[in-house]
Amino acid sequence: MSTLHRNPPFRAEHLGSLKRPQSLLDARYKEGKSDEELRPLEDKAIADIVKTQRDLGFHAISDGEYRRHMFWGTFWPALDGMEEIQNPPLDTFRLYVPDIAAFMETGHKPGESVYCTGKIRHTGESTYVAQVEYLKSVLPEDKWGGMKLTLAAPNWYHLRYVDGKAYPKHVYENYNAYFADVAKAYQVELNILYQAGLRNVQFDDPNLACTQPPPLPSHPNLCPRLTPRTLDFCSEKMLKGWQEDASNTVTADQLLDRYIALYNASVIKIPADMHVGVHLCRGNFVNSRHFSEGGYDRIATKLFTQLNMHTYYLEYDTPRAGGFEPLAHLPKSKNVVLGVITSKFPELEDKEEMKRRIWQAADVVAEGRGESREDALKGMGMSPQCGFASHAEGNLIGIERMMKKLALVREIADEVWPGEP
Repeated sequence: MSTLHRNPPFRAEHLGSLKRPQSLLDARYKEGKSDEELRPLEDKAIADIVKTQRDLGFHAISDGEYRRHMFWGTFWPALDGMEEIQNPPLDTFRLYVPDIAAFMETGHKPGESVYCTGKIRHTGESTYVAQVEYLKSVLPEDKWGGMKLTLAAPNWYHLRYVDGKAYPKHVYENYNAYFADVAKAYQVELNILYQAGLRNVQFDDPNLACTQPPPLPSHPNLCPRLTPRTLDFCSEKMLKGWQEDASNTVTADQLLDRYIALYNASVIKIPADMHVGVHLCRGNFVNSRHFSEGGYDRIATKLFTQLNMHTYYLEYDTPRAGGFEPLAHLPKSKNVVLGVITSKFPELEDKEEMKRRIWQAADVVAEGRGESREDALKGMGMSPQCGFASHAEGNLIGIERMMKKLALVREIADEVWPGEP
């Protein structure tokens, strides 16, 4: 992939989902309005939030995911061979996978899930084209290149299921055949979106940050030369559950390799001017709860050197994400957007402290590459660590405070990267 240091990604970013106005939530959930009745309300709310983003100085503009109930949207259930099931049976899930465990620990259970029932095939029609077209209608044409659309991770409906439940054995003989059809479906989707004018895609993936062993020792200069380990994801609880699950036929390390190959196959046909990034999410759930913990240390080498993404949107708002040491492995051809501002709680971060953290991260990148801080900063940006509303109701933060957080992101970016978008 070609080097894409800017436009997109931008110095000041956000992760796509934004708090919905209460009037829209009430119309959808309290008044039970139909999709047709909701459309003009959604259109108005999206036009307003697009203007807000532009007024705040953002260039990667989303529709706030205002037409979605949950961050993963409508791609999967729209595929032939995939079926959305309400109140799915719990025995199909790996209960130790962080998003499922978070449901269970808070007294909830998954309200719906999507299951493979036949050969997976893209129908040739995207459920997102209308969203892209509406964004284009409320943006000047010279801003279309920054429009951001988020997609669910291609592994989203695999990790959560007990081995053997992700697809019927009479449909797919093995994971290779299953993943091959998933990748083809993403190839078709990305091509359709490109033809519609989209150039900026962000995959939202809570799974890649779930799987890792004990942390590696820290170098005094925050820049260790990390070495590969046998287990490669990031959550201790997840790894323990994986190791104890006798039904698993592969190690966590092997699973990560398969997911990286799946991603790479999904984006292999994108045009040179289409930007793709991945947000390694640790989850947003009830009362701003996260799903998983653990640094990026154990997956850093594979994540940055083998996964064919232009940009990594990484969560760095709390110590649960670990230190900046893994950024030593970021190649010069890749970008990182540091999620140092939390979207979960209303308290505003200290601007000077955030700038120091960005410079500290830049020093790690610089040492790993053998370059100056100034050169390292050319491939970096900043953002909140996650969306403000991964589920429609959103985090424990009001709209006005969200605006202050976004304004703070822009203000910090302007001081670290003066004069840049």
